[in-house]
Amino acid sequence: MASKDPRLQLRGRQTECEALDQLVATVQSGHSAVLVVRGEAGIGKTALLEHARAGAAGCRIARAAGIESEMELAFGGLHQLCAPFLDHLPHLPAPQREALGTAFRLSAGPPPDRFLVGLSVLSLLADVADKEPLVCLVDDAQWLDRVSAQTLAFVARRLLAERIGLVFAVREPSLEDELAGLPELEVGRLSDGDARALLDSVVPGRLDARVRDRIVAETQGNPLALLELPQGLTPAELAGGFGRPDTGSLAGQIEQSFLRRVRSLPPETQRLLLIAAAEPVGDVALLARAADLLGIDSAAAAPAESAGLITIGARVRFRHPLVRSAAYRVASPEDRQGVHRALADATDPQADPDRRAWHLACAAAGPDEAVAAELERSAGRAQARGGVAAAAAFLERAAELTPDSARRGARALAAARAKHQAGGYDAALELLDAAELSPLGERELAQADLLRGQIMFASTSAGAGLPLLLKAARRLEPLDAGLARETYRDALYAALTAGRLPDGAQLADVAAAALAAPPGPRPERDDLLVNGVAAMVTESYAAGVPTVRRALDAFRTADISREEGLGWLPLASRMAHNTWDFDGWSMLSAKLVELARETGALSILPPALLLLVPNRVDAGQFAVAESLVAEAATIGEATGSRVFAHYCALVLEPWRGREAATRQAIEAITRDLALQGEGKVLTATHWANAVLCNGLGRYEEAYVAAERGCENPQELGLSISSLVELVEAATRSGRPARAATAARHLDEMAQAAGTDWGLGTSALVRAQVSEGQAADALYREAIERLGRTEAGVARARSRLLYGEWLRRENRRAGAREQLGAAYELLAQMGAEAFAERARRELQATGETVRRRLVEVRTTLTAQEAHIAQLAGDGLTNSEIGALLFISPHTVEWHLRKIFVKLGIVSRKQIRATLLDGAAETA
Repeated sequence: MASKDPRLQLRGRQTECEALDQLVATVQSGHSAVLVVRGEAGIGKTALLEHARAGAAGCRIARAAGIESEMELAFGGLHQLCAPFLDHLPHLPAPQREALGTAFRLSAGPPPDRFLVGLSVLSLLADVADKEPLVCLVDDAQWLDRVSAQTLAFVARRLLAERIGLVFAVREPSLEDELAGLPELEVGRLSDGDARALLDSVVPGRLDARVRDRIVAETQGNPLALLELPQGLTPAELAGGFGRPDTGSLAGQIEQSFLRRVRSLPPETQRLLLIAAAEPVGDVALLARAADLLGIDSAAAAPAESAGLITIGARVRFRHPLVRSAAYRVASPEDRQGVHRALADATDPQADPDRRAWHLACAAAGPDEAVAAELERSAGRAQARGGVAAAAAFLERAAELTPDSARRGARALAAARAKHQAGGYDAALELLDAAELSPLGERELAQADLLRGQIMFASTSAGAGLPLLLKAARRLEPLDAGLARETYRDALYAALTAGRLPDGAQLADVAAAALAAPPGPRPERDDLLVNGVAAMVTESYAAGVPTVRRALDAFRTADISREEGLGWLPLASRMAHNTWDFDGWSMLSAKLVELARETGALSILPPALLLLVPNRVDAGQFAVAESLVAEAATIGEATGSRVFAHYCALVLEPWRGREAATRQAIEAITRDLALQGEGKVLTATHWANAVLCNGLGRYEEAYVAAERGCENPQELGLSISSLVELVEAATRSGRPARAATAARHLDEMAQAAGTDWGLGTSALVRAQVSEGQAADALYREAIERLGRTEAGVARARSRLLYGEWLRRENRRAGAREQLGAAYELLAQMGAEAFAERARRELQATGETVRRRLVEVRTTLTAQEAHIAQLAGDGLTNSEIGALLFISPHTVEWHLRKIFVKLGIVSRKQIRATLLDGAAETA
């Protein structure tokens, strides 16, 4: 029991109270702290939150609670927590202010991305905490609506240097757990001694020892059970030990105790409790209006308040969620419908149309088109606020209430689409199954196939989604040429992503179908790209390249909308790489990342970064690439998915020559279950191994890896890059014939592309399988052509290979010139293994070479290096915080550490210090 004196501890909870006291002290000292309090129903989580509140002297308190019947209403829990602080909204940057205003229905606007909402909440709370420490207490977090739970979990993971404490109470077991991985406090059962003492303190009169022991045994150290179960026993039972045996779960026994107590109340009081239970907001005025509509006098509340079941003050509060469920369960279905109807009538349709629609749905005794239509409108409003989970719930209920079977199927299909957008893949598939039981039209059937394919792509693998995408594209052809073209685009992308396709699936089938499809609305751009990619598959690489190149030119010069860019630029960027168009690859991948950042489209940003990272690596800008990898890691940290961060690291680390880091990235990728079965993952890991081993001069290992990396040429991308590694590894390991074959294949592709990057690479690989003057000329051609491009790694590597060849030809002066240039370029960009190769070769020519030593004043973490880079580029703290999903306070905290480590006093000095090489990342 909690003492009236808040300084005293709860009985048997010393360890738990100390943990919460420490959290409050941390916040009071100027730092952030997060704690998830877990335990079964009635174990005392709410009492512990109250302990934290009572001990938070000098702190502002914010409270919210999840409510089971509110789980489908988007942003409900978040609004509870943030409502007292909305006067701070004007202090937020405009995009954050608009996102939160839209989410809370304070203003109209496009649907905000949930991570932008999360950043807005983080900034809002940080602004509040700037004035005084803030402790946020969230009870029954397992019943928060999904978007609120995701947002608060996001905020909890991004807190660092703010004076904010976040405490969540979660009932176990919980099904979906957005809070997994955060610091936890498991609240266990009371010891028998504490249980007996607690029981003695609340049972008046004599308590038979055998009865006490039985109650202690049955309640299993659960405080609420110890307080509640004895109230169902008569004085004779307490004194003599003649009681009924209880069965069922402990939570069930507690609820049964509450049920008995509710049933003992007068009928009018029970109905008033039912209204309060069905109206979970705790709005006293709404409760009074609904009670008045049902003819219930306000005095009916007195018996429930006297029994300690409910408190009616500024808000309506139940003693425990189990009291709410008991009050609702004890009523008949007819009484529940009547109460919901009264609540709907009492709810302002202008101020709160969505909750009114929900009450109308609960009041419906059978199919009702008017109510279903109102729910559909509520779904549209929820979608506009970014509450896709709420939209799905409204649409699902609307489908259930729709009398017309055809319209019911369309609404179920819309609900499935919303569930998919919310990440509820299993629920979306169930709704799709339900939709297909209705008489859907051909267009709806095609859309169902498309949605099923998208779900399988996202939840299982690209190969699993591919057949359904292809089927949907074919069905859409006569119905919607534009959507069909986009679906073929997605099918091609899935096929290229899957790489080694499942048995029976062929990339050629997808390509042939795309070529045969009718043109879409933009044949001069979109159709060109799809048809060009398809021709590369069905005919030959050379046949498709000219068409792809024309499409890429159109994408580079066209004024493309944000929606179009997010849809089409991933394939366009990938094909620029595959057709040796370095400038197009740079421009289109950077544009895609820019669009993804602008829109906060976190489903697009990680794969967009994965297109830009290798571009910057190939350009020799390892520092920029590392900054992008850090950004991908930040997103992974925020979303809980580190797949793309691992993939980005896999692209960078082999070129740095760091074997341990490369092996770690390879293991992380191959461990990831989401990528199991995707053949392209195997290609990527073999390519990375080949680059690493070539840099380290372990050519036999590099050859084996490169051979496996280029086993599936239809994948393009890293399969082509593996051929480049294969030529070098095969030449150096005594396999000239295999090297010559690979060089011819690369030359065919380069001639078709006709770019300096492609032709320069071709000259480089052909030089390695040539001799004498022919080899010399080809090496020079490679250096000249690659020098006209941004391909810095290939340019430096061409000088290294030429220098090594010259040394073997005993042309020492020329070798020194090329190897010296290679060493400077490779060392400067951070290609450590290849630079070491150049240094050793220089020494073999008789040149004395010292390793380039970087003056290391300190070591920055990856996060600090990223922030330093952005600050050096002139970004403000708010802009850096928005990019990295942290608050400006945390940015400032990091900058203070950076200044100390770099020995500087202002952000104006950062750029020069970094350019001087004064800092090295850990």
